[in-house]
Amino acid sequence: MTLVQLEYIVAVEKYGSFSEAAKHCFVTQPTLSMQIQKIEEELGVTLFYRDRHPVQPTNIGFKIIEQAKLVLKEKEKIRMLLLEEMGEYSGTLRIAIIPTISSYLLPMFLKNFVDQYPRIELVIDEVTTDEVIAGITKGYFDLGIIALRSEHGNLQTKTLYYEPFVAFLPTGHELLNKKKIDQHDLNIQDFLLLKEGHCLRDQVLSVCKAQAIEWLNKNNRITFETGNLETIIKLVDRGFGMTLLPFLSLQQLDELKKVQQVREFNPPIPRREVGIVYSSVFCKNHLLNALTEEILAVIPTELKENKDGLIIH
Repeated sequence: MTLVQLEYIVAVEKYGSFSEAAKHCFVTQPTLSMQIQKIEEELGVTLFYRDRHPVQPTNIGFKIIEQAKLVLKEKEKIRMLLLEEMGEYSGTLRIAIIPTISSYLLPMFLKNFVDQYPRIELVIDEVTTDEVIAGITKGYFDLGIIALRSEHGNLQTKTLYYEPFVAFLPTGHELLNKKKIDQHDLNIQDFLLLKEGHCLRDQVLSVCKAQAIEWLNKNNRITFETGNLETIIKLVDRGFGMTLLPFLSLQQLDELKKVQQVREFNPPIPRREVGIVYSSVFCKNHLLNALTEEILAVIPTELKENKDGLIIH
């Protein structure tokens, strides 16, 4: 059994296809199939159900593939230890990030990071929180930047900052008469929400928890439901309702809108905890630390601590 053979079985499980796995391993399909067959003969077991599409591991195959991933990670750790010892920041870092963070955070730090670490190849994918978690678990991504939940299974987490929510209101809304608002001022019937699957939707409903439970039980319909926060902002401008925005999104609003249509909360201020998630076998720690430093360098100081805040999951 060789490390290359282990890479092949992991690739087949990842892509669900012998041909796709061969393509990504830069070998022919017959070569990959032959090497996998050799492992099966050596172990005396069948690793994959070849008559299923996509190809799926057998029960024992799944267990062996999970162990193979650990072995390959340990091999990668050796290489990373050497790079770290030499002060070498290079290689590929595959990052998954949720849309309600990426639009505002990436422009703040990305150019500085690329300039500072030109030999690191960043592969960035914008997906939902569930897709981030699944992708890290399956090995598609090295790490994810998300609004942290109360639990993340076996994944490790690293807090970056605590981002407060603000209310974004249409012109003429009664809450604009207040300098700051309280959670009990909110009316769930006024809200425009992101569609299911986006964590910001769940966080907004959590801020209005008592009302939201009653509202959902009544099976009320949402007039507008979208996956794009910018669309919601435009609809608020047109007077169709209100929404909650993460603090960093305010940098894309003009100053007049901030003064006339945004209201902050009185303490306890609802906040989301933004952080990095990664596998317990993640081995590119020096790249993770470099990324963390570049992000924290552009985050306002007041967001680095949870003062007078209520963490919303």
